[in-house]
Amino acid sequence: LLTATIAWPFPVVIRVGIILSTLGAALQSLTGAPRLLAAIANDDILPVLNCFRVADTSEPHIATLFTTVICMGCVVIGNLDLITPTVTMFFLLCYSGVNLSCFLLDLLDAPSWRPRWKFHHWLLSLLGALLCVVIMFLISWLFTVVSLALASLIYYYVSIKGKAGDWGDGFKSAYFQLALRSLRSLGAKQVHPKNWYPIPLIFCRPWGKLPENVPCHPKLADFANCMKKKGRGMSIFVNILDGDYHECAEDAKEACKQLDTYINYKNCEGVAEIVVATNMTEGFRGIVQTMGLGNLKPNIVVVRYPEIWRRENLKEIPTRFVGIINDCIVANKAVVIVKGLDEWPNEYQRQYGSIDLYWIVRDGGLMLLLSQLLLTKESFESCKIQVFCIAEEDSDAESLKADVKKFLYDLRLQAEVIVITIKSWDVEGGSQQDDSIEAFNDARKRVASYLAELKEAAKREGTPLMADGKAVVVDEQQVEKFLYTTLKLNTTILRYSRMAAVVLVSLPPPPINHPAYCYMEYMDLLVGNVQRLLMVRGYRRDVVTLFT
Repeated sequence: LLTATIAWPFPVVIRVGIILSTLGAALQSLTGAPRLLAAIANDDILPVLNCFRVADTSEPHIATLFTTVICMGCVVIGNLDLITPTVTMFFLLCYSGVNLSCFLLDLLDAPSWRPRWKFHHWLLSLLGALLCVVIMFLISWLFTVVSLALASLIYYYVSIKGKAGDWGDGFKSAYFQLALRSLRSLGAKQVHPKNWYPIPLIFCRPWGKLPENVPCHPKLADFANCMKKKGRGMSIFVNILDGDYHECAEDAKEACKQLDTYINYKNCEGVAEIVVATNMTEGFRGIVQTMGLGNLKPNIVVVRYPEIWRRENLKEIPTRFVGIINDCIVANKAVVIVKGLDEWPNEYQRQYGSIDLYWIVRDGGLMLLLSQLLLTKESFESCKIQVFCIAEEDSDAESLKADVKKFLYDLRLQAEVIVITIKSWDVEGGSQQDDSIEAFNDARKRVASYLAELKEAAKREGTPLMADGKAVVVDEQQVEKFLYTTLKLNTTILRYSRMAAVVLVSLPPPPINHPAYCYMEYMDLLVGNVQRLLMVRGYRRDVVTLFT
């Protein structure tokens, strides 16, 4: 009305304009607001608004009544100066949201962004969104803060509880472009050790002996979280279905959903992948070659140890086990074999004692890094790290201990160093080795019986010595030497680390031209009577550096 006093040519023009504007806004709100509320309810964006749903041809009676109650409540307040900023804030928020959506879609070059208005630039949309926010603060900073907080809560609620509609999300497009650009910036070159992150490839059912409705071992996700600092990082859970892809495609999709549900239930940052292959070996070989993109390919393969193979008399497991390790070596992937997964603690089971490392061969520091990552978990934070260095009888133990201490100090790793000198194995040893001697003799008898069967079959068929579908050369003296070595290491572990929370030991590579059955006998001797054991094999690069 103040403006009307200076209006030209007649003050009545302003008065008519006020009346028309008021009536227009009232009619717009009366007809538009209930339909907008019903449309939001029909899109199932906010589940709490389901009571306002209507059919496409029906009138939104409930929404109209609800809108009328709100309007009457605002009128009853009797203070237009209190209502106006609130209404203005939400209008400005609406305009800001539209501008922000146009800005994101245009800037990110989304294929779905095809505006009919050709004269458009993303800078105009960004400027419009910023102007809306600036005007909001100029009107009332308190109302602005409250409005933005309320809008953020609604957006968060929609993200968590809302269902996917036909409206999309501009931020998802931004995340996608950001991921693509980050991947391109990483390139395909080797990552420096100080930027190295473990990306474990979790092989869920390598031995196929879980119940059919269980997608993965219940403790595998707990172990995967222990390999990541504060649970951050990506894990890839894979499973293989035997069969023809065209016949098993739907089964694979259903299995992937179950595995993804398991990962989410365990609060593990990871993705689920199901691969259909003619057999487990070929499926894994394809996975280890192709899984991942650029430097986001998995670098550690995690497999649980097949403790059931002898009890279940699964003769195909040794070949599959050795094949997995050899494939990882060829593909330059680290390997972690988990023994005692059933007893692995969850995040609420606090462990005490020590984390013992039996450092036998240089593995690029992977065992040291895994032990440090275990300490970051609440269940292992009360443990201490002990590094056991295996030395020969005639080596300088004190010099070796000093070198390892210096190396750990340079890496800023807190650990106690213990040097163990292993003597040659004495079969006639004391009574404390009776169990070990018995296990060794049993393994030697089984290996001798197995080799005798191979020789008899080769002699009967007139072929070279064959095992696992290929020719093998077996030096029985070397086989016995391997049995001695693994048994000595197992005896040492039981002597010094029987009460350890976790034991980490270097994984010996499968000997060339040895049958897989013999390698499984070596492994059974190595892991015997150890509650929790991680067998770790690094790959041809360092994962820790003195300069990190």
